[in-house]
Amino acid sequence: MIGVVARAEQSTDWSQLAIEALGESGRRAGGARRAVVELLARQDCCLSAQRIAESIRAEGDRVGTASVYRALDLLHRAGLVQRIELGDGGARYEATIPGGEHHHHVVCDRCRRITPFEDPALERAIERLGGRLRHRVSGHDVVIRGVCPRCAPA
Repeated sequence: MIGVVARAEQSTDWSQLAIEALGESGRRAGGARRAVVELLARQDCCLSAQRIAESIRAEGDRVGTASVYRALDLLHRAGLVQRIELGDGGARYEATIPGGEHHHHVVCDRCRRITPFEDPALERAIERLGGRLRHRVSGHDVVIRGVCPRCAPA
């Protein structure tokens, strides 16, 4: 994983980029939108829209879940939020650092725990696969499902 200092710098840069993108789209970056941006900038991994709304409310902001979904949709269309489908019928969202570090996810089929991981060899294999398919890879999502060590039978 990237270091804490680098992550803090990237989250600040991402926050500024997201606020600017909202402004350029003719949208204000106030209220729920700003709260969503600030919360996502502090996260290390993906969250559901419901969890984002609950976390913002826990911090004392009054925000509706529908406003959170609208903010996430706008940020997703701007390419600043990645929507991740984990196979449970709900999506998760996380900040996308343009041209920056990213991670993938492994999900436990039993406890539903989501664990981020990075794998440079996987990244190289995806690039090679893109070459064999004669595609320039612009992005990819990797979600691995299985049973985590805590849930696996002894």
